[in-house]
Amino acid sequence: MGATIEQGLISKLRMLSPQQMAVVEDFVEFLADKSRSLALGRLLTIAPALEAAGVPPISEEEIAAEVKAARAERRARK
Repeated sequence: MGATIEQGLISKLRMLSPQQMAVVEDFVEFLADKSRSLALGRLLTIAPALEAAGVPPISEEEIAAEVKAARAERRARK
């Protein structure tokens, strides 16, 4: 997310009431949960094919390294 967009969002958040901030927080948590659920669903869909192909499972550390590398590559393209 660009710094300008982030600053704009923070500025708007500062104008909200505590009740509105609670709604925003709930929505952000909903979006994060939805993303995790979709990713898990995709992984579970391909898991049998990976197992049948003999692809060994990877550790959480390997997953984190892959995610970090993909994010760095995406940032470099921008």
